Amino acid sequence: MKNERKRTFLLITLPILALFICFNTVPLIRGVIYSFTNFKGFGSYDWVGFRNYIDLFSDARVGKSYLFTFKLAIVTTIVVNIISLVLALALNSKIRAKSFFRGAYFLPNILGALVVGYIFNYFFTYILPALAAMAGVDSLSTSILSDPDTAWLGIMAVCAWQAVAMNTIIYISGLQTVPEDVYEAGDLDGATGFKKFRHLTFPLIVPFFSINMVLCVKNFLMVFDQIMALTKGGPAQSTESISYLIYNNGMSGGQFGFQSANAVIFFIVIVMVSVAQMKFTGKKEEQL
Repeated sequence: MKNERKRTFLLITLPILALFICFNTVPLIRGVIYSFTNFKGFGSYDWVGFRNYIDLFSDARVGKSYLFTFKLAIVTTIVVNIISLVLALALNSKIRAKSFFRGAYFLPNILGALVVGYIFNYFFTYILPALAAMAGVDSLSTSILSDPDTAWLGIMAVCAWQAVAMNTIIYISGLQTVPEDVYEAGDLDGATGFKKFRHLTFPLIVPFFSINMVLCVKNFLMVFDQIMALTKGGPAQSTESISYLIYNNGMSGGQFGFQSANAVIFFIVIVMVSVAQMKFTGKKEEQL
């Protein structure tokens, strides 16, 4: 009986493993191989060794895209987690129609990022300037997406609008694990308002905070759909994320080998950032 169960589980696992290797592992290995060539995406190619990797560190456009991507990821992560935590505290309290509000706030998460991006593109380009003109706000009378200094704010707003939903659900899950006895003991000690949150609630939901921080930074570092729909890396390459640069120059710019090297470095950077975050938050959890 046990052998039959093991055989059944093996038969279920093998096709999934084969698909994973076929569509994930093999392309990854081929991408690493192409990173050592001058492959343009078509035709023949030659081996160039580590030249692509060396050139990455002297390419101003690549450096600019890394700076923009990290700025967007850090700011958006902070904004999303503040809003999500406030919403989670509100939706976890004793208010009417909690289920309705939770469903309403989760709707942005199930919508396609490209569709949402194109809708917000229309909003930032036509609706917001028209409303600003009616209100006499000159600073918003033109699209914020057309200004290199403000375009990233539009991308941040769209990314945050979609990401808040999932983060809020995770925080609500964490808040529901906090025992009522803790709050009762806090009330006896005179803990109220922000002190109750700081000394009782937050230390008990730190693991959920850690999860949200790691997921947010990872997802925002890989931002692509919102940029494709809103700015396409413009204006003047001011909103060109690493993922968009790899796609744009690798697929249509004749830099397949060079951008493959960029993708390898980017993968290593994301892994290093995620590991550093997990170690840092792990130490904080132990202290608390």
